[in-house]
Amino acid sequence: MKEFLKNAFNDMKESARAQHEVDKANFQAVKAESKANFQEAKAMGKISTHKEMINEKREQELAEAEERRKAAEKRIENLKSK
Repeated sequence: MKEFLKNAFNDMKESARAQHEVDKANFQAVKAESKANFQEAKAMGKISTHKEMINEKREQELAEAEERRKAAEKRIENLKSK
C-alpha cells in the first residue's frame, strides 16, 4: 500500500509538471498572438498598410472563390459524364 501511494504521488507530481509546461506554452502563444494583434491594429492606422492588407484579403477571397467555382464545375462535369 505504501508503494502504491508513493507511485500515485509521483504520478501526480509528473502530471502537474507536464500540465505546467502546457500552461506555460499556451500563455506564451496567447502573449505572442496578442502582440501580433496589437501590431496589426497599429499598422491599420497607416493608410498604405491598410490598403495593402485589404487588397491581400480581397485577392485571397478571389482565389478561394475561383477554387470553389472550379470544384463545382468539376462536380457538374462528373455528374454529366455518368
